[in-house]
Amino acid sequence: MWVDDFDGPAGTAPSARHWRAELGGGGWGDEQLQTYTDDPANVALDGAGRLAIVARRRAADGAVTSARLITKGLVAARHGRIEARIKVPAGRGVWAAFWLLGTDIDAVGWPGCGEIDVMEHVGGRPHTVHGTLHGPGHAGLGGGIGASHDAAVALAGDFHVYAVDWAADRITWSLDGAPYSTLARADLPAEALAVDGDCYLLLNLAIGGAWPGNAFDPAALPATMLVDWVRVRSPRVTVAAS
Repeated sequence: MWVDDFDGPAGTAPSARHWRAELGGGGWGDEQLQTYTDDPANVALDGAGRLAIVARRRAADGAVTSARLITKGLVAARHGRIEARIKVPAGRGVWAAFWLLGTDIDAVGWPGCGEIDVMEHVGGRPHTVHGTLHGPGHAGLGGGIGASHDAAVALAGDFHVYAVDWAADRITWSLDGAPYSTLARADLPAEALAVDGDCYLLLNLAIGGAWPGNAFDPAALPATMLVDWVRVRSPRVTVAAS
């Protein structure tokens, strides 16, 4: 098992042995508004055993900034249970996500590498968690295969455990230990199951974007995504040497 509990002094960066920041803006493929940075104002430990990813409007120029962390080249897994305890932010326009991408992305591109969205939450649907699989021919907004689940409470109100159980023949999504969707290999188009190899992890907080019903409300900022822990229980976990 691989775990990150995000222990450390407030204001420090998350472990460089586990995470690195992806930087930049440009919409990220679906008209998102944020520019990702590695500024402690956007991503840092909170001193209480949690990672804080904060989207805010920069006073100097009005730009929306946030953060996107990845374990690419550092930590990867194939199959098993991948989970995180997260408190998502509230407000129309916020878009929090915990997800996986195939480590072969540089060779085959996206969506050829495959993608498993363990959790996506948009502020325009405060009670709903989305779990999705993306692959060739089945990718992008409205194109992935998966399910949405109504939690019957506003998910921003507390921490929740978001997880996938990923096996060779099926993927099951759960919220707080209760499964809500399963995709079996036998029921899917062959090209949809591109995720057969090692994957790395991603955590990010986007703002706006083309997701229907998630039009950005400036009053949503600043917005904070808190991550209490991330755990990977897998028969194959690869951790790069420090």
